Amino acid sequence: MDERPIRVILPLHLRRLAGVDGEVTLAVAGEVTQRSVLDALESTYPTLVGLTRDRATKRRRALVRFYACGEDLSNEEPDAPLPSAVADGVEPYLVVGSMAGG
Repeated sequence: MDERPIRVILPLHLRRLAGVDGEVTLAVAGEVTQRSVLDALESTYPTLVGLTRDRATKRRRALVRFYACGEDLSNEEPDAPLPSAVADGVEPYLVVGSMAGG
C-alpha cells in the first residue's frame, strides 16, 4: 500500500512534547482521514498519545480542534476522507488548541 506524505501543524505545546520544530510530515498509508492522520501522529510521536484524542475512545479532546483547507473539521466523522489538498500534501492538517477563559 502506498504511503502519502501528510503535512501536519501542531500547536507549540505539542511540538515541544514531540521534540519538533514547525511542521511535521507523516507517512499515511491508505485513505487519508482524520483517524489515519492522528494514528500516524501518535505512532510517530508516542508522547502525544492521549493528548489530541482520548486514549480509550479515540474521541477528540474537548479543547482540541482540527482544521484543513480553512474548514473546521473537529466535529466531522473520524473516517471521512480529508480534502484532496491535504491528501496530496498541498495543504497542511492543523491541530489547534482552543482558547478558553474569560
